[in-house]
Amino acid sequence: MLVRNIMLWVLAFIITVASAVYQRITGPTYPVDGSVVLAGQEITYKFYRSHDVGDRSVVVKVGDASVNGTLKYKPFRSDEPYTAAPMRYESGQLTAYLPHQPPAGKLLYHVELSKAGSTIRIPEQGDVRIRFTGFVPRSILTLHVFFIFLAMLVSTRAGLAVLAKSKYVKRYAIWTTVLLVVGGFIFGGLVQKYAFGVYWAGVPYGIDLTDNKTLIAFIAWLLALVALMRKRPAGAWALAASIVTFLIFLIPHSLLGS
Repeated sequence: MLVRNIMLWVLAFIITVASAVYQRITGPTYPVDGSVVLAGQEITYKFYRSHDVGDRSVVVKVGDASVNGTLKYKPFRSDEPYTAAPMRYESGQLTAYLPHQPPAGKLLYHVELSKAGSTIRIPEQGDVRIRFTGFVPRSILTLHVFFIFLAMLVSTRAGLAVLAKSKYVKRYAIWTTVLLVVGGFIFGGLVQKYAFGVYWAGVPYGIDLTDNKTLIAFIAWLLALVALMRKRPAGAWALAASIVTFLIFLIPHSLLGS
């Protein structure tokens, strides 16, 4: 029994970590990186898509002072022409800055490099979109992520408990619901307030995807908890809530914007 319990917790942990990594790397705020070749030289870059305080530096590692670079940017969803900012070479890299925007403000940007008559664009097609936020204290952000991760972990464990016909399903359902409240509504609300100036931007006040994901998961577990409290066979409710939670937390944060 103990060995099976440990194995199920390990499995739940692996599933949770894998889903968190997937959500992170497929999200709209994950940096864009890669390499290009200019005049026979490989050039690497990493462009960020989220920033909080101050101007955002845009850096391209070139290792060659003869490479010239220009950062071009404009407001998101705007017909304004690009603003061109010359990039400065220092210590093997070209650097320019995107001007700070108010919370939820977005810019589109790309870089143009030239050397010995050759010119390239990074990225080759389209622009990188960056979103600006207010500063979120790291302690609050850490607690938000920690409790949301725990909620996902216990939710996954609850689903596995149903499949294993464990007697602890109700206990896991209670803990999942509590962790969703703490991580999603309390600390999640604080993160939203610091980042965008509001505690809640989901239904009925808006369509913020992150808030609405939390709300859907909470409702799913609340329904499962009610069914379990009635002391009738309700494993299907808990399993459904676990699956719903897993699927919605696979959806990257801020996929629909802020």
